[in-house]
Amino acid sequence: MRGDRPEARSRPLTPSDLSRLTDTSHASRLAPHSVGNALSRAADLLQAAGIPDARREADELYAALVGRATSAAWLERGQPIAELVQAQLDEAVRRRAQGWPQAYASGRVNFRGHWLAVDRRVLIPRPETEGLVEVVLEWMGGEGGRKGPVGVVADVGTGSGAIAVALARESPARRIVATDRSIDALAVARVNVAEHGLAARVALHCGHLLAPLGPGRVDAVISNPPYVATSEWERLEPAVRLFEPREALDGGPDGLEPYRELVVEARSVLRPGGLLALEVDATRAGRVADLVAAAGFDSCAILDDLFGRPRYVRARRPADGSD
Repeated sequence: MRGDRPEARSRPLTPSDLSRLTDTSHASRLAPHSVGNALSRAADLLQAAGIPDARREADELYAALVGRATSAAWLERGQPIAELVQAQLDEAVRRRAQGWPQAYASGRVNFRGHWLAVDRRVLIPRPETEGLVEVVLEWMGGEGGRKGPVGVVADVGTGSGAIAVALARESPARRIVATDRSIDALAVARVNVAEHGLAARVALHCGHLLAPLGPGRVDAVISNPPYVATSEWERLEPAVRLFEPREALDGGPDGLEPYRELVVEARSVLRPGGLLALEVDATRAGRVADLVAAAGFDSCAILDDLFGRPRYVRARRPADGSD
């Protein structure tokens, strides 16, 4: 699976547990409506639900809601908490106590230093996918023999729009074309593109893989497609299996079905010398690399993620443009 951090398993909440969300009888000695007081109550409820390191979890939920570093929970502890933030924190704690992954509980996740909206319509972006963006940025910087400006980049299966937003913020690419077959996922991506003011550079299209691109060529194709084998589904962590969209994870009987289609389509839309960069399951990196080579790409390389696992396949369309 996608290198996700196992989420804590929680016991079912009782009505008395849930009532503690609005009970102020156990408030701290801070001002009743302070950030610190709210976080103390949040931590109490999370601890009662069996969430390990409940105070840290409460701090991280608050930080996500206000879009700041986790240290904000400490630095702002004496400040009054806004009524809206209090309501959002109550709901986030309720969800987390019921076993929701932290990102879905708060509705926000930090990806390469900026905040994205996420919900159960999209996969939670992982640190490994931050590494995929880095692979692309290094190529844009000249690694792998790239020459000249980067015009159009295709982000296939964009989900929350994490890759598209990161590339639009951090790369010199003139335009990012992001595709997804899920209308619901694109609705989330559209929120993130708008929040970051990137509508002029990021185009979102609904459709399967590269089909929405139509005529024309692109400089790079980037994708983190579904790569969990169907037979592995029931063995995934409950926080993944019960909450995240299966269509964003299930890659068919052997976890390779999306790659078989994608590498062929990518070969036809890339300009000569164009980049193909894929995130892969560490146990199947070699098999994906074989598919890429068989589709006619050269300079194929398997690259490790931040944990030292083979996680990315990088290749290019032959520079001579041969078909």
